[in-house]
Amino acid sequence: MPKKVSVDQIKANLLHPALTSHFLVEIGVPAYGTSKGGFVKYLESNGVKYDQEKLRLLCSETVLPGSSLATHENTTDFTGVTEKFAYRRVYDDRIDFTFYVDADNYLPIKFFECWIKYIAGESKTPATGRLSSTVPNYFYRVRYPKYYISEQGLKVTKFERTSKNEKSKNHEGATLTYNFVNAFPLSITSMPVSYDTSSLLKCTVSFSYIRYYYTSSVLAKEHEGTPDNAGSSKTGAADSPQALTGAFGLTGAQLDAIDAQDILNTEALETFSNPQFGTSSNVPGGDIKFSGQRPAPLF
Repeated sequence: MPKKVSVDQIKANLLHPALTSHFLVEIGVPAYGTSKGGFVKYLESNGVKYDQEKLRLLCSETVLPGSSLATHENTTDFTGVTEKFAYRRVYDDRIDFTFYVDADNYLPIKFFECWIKYIAGESKTPATGRLSSTVPNYFYRVRYPKYYISEQGLKVTKFERTSKNEKSKNHEGATLTYNFVNAFPLSITSMPVSYDTSSLLKCTVSFSYIRYYYTSSVLAKEHEGTPDNAGSSKTGAADSPQALTGAFGLTGAQLDAIDAQDILNTEALETFSNPQFGTSSNVPGGDIKFSGQRPAPLF
């Protein structure tokens, strides 16, 4: 039933929306081969100085990523009923970043052009054993992905100017950080220049990635010091590995080899070796023997 809501409640719940203009971008470089020079050394040889802080400030626009579930449609179980079952999570195929181009060094253009050159295996001079990209018979050989991907170095952090939840050193409020796995620049959008009225030059770069995950500063604080599966299910002490060991006579090695969820499933019990029920299966760490009555399901 509808109920009365005070003005203070409305202000507290609705009049503090998140703003699009507070975000932070971190562009991490490929880390593989850093001890031998790697990508950072390649930047220096091409006259580009890696400046993470400057790239952060120059990023003017990006997007928070999205994803969807791929589903299978089932029309045969019930007459006239169509059901969908999820079988895979599908991520966006790319994320775009737009940077202001500084007039001093054209840093975003030079940095990402150099990264793409590094992926393609281009060389500025033939000293490395590769033909210079300026010669007519130039050819290239693309590097392996482990050399040019930024495994977890591409991040987008959303934060707010003020909040009541917590305070940190750099800003007030909660943060939401998207971490992109195995990211690398996929394309650089063309940048028109014209003798018409001058405007700010911007460089838009598209990154490819295989997936993303997000972390929240508030959640991390609330669950600090608790195990990963804390609060995931309301099971009692009888569901713990120690209880399973006592109830079924399993050793620690057998528990490691068998998923605890399968042990709790009564259908899975029929697949274990048990002469009493006439079933058998090879279980890592030794066969599992039951005695007496079949154990009752724990949930």
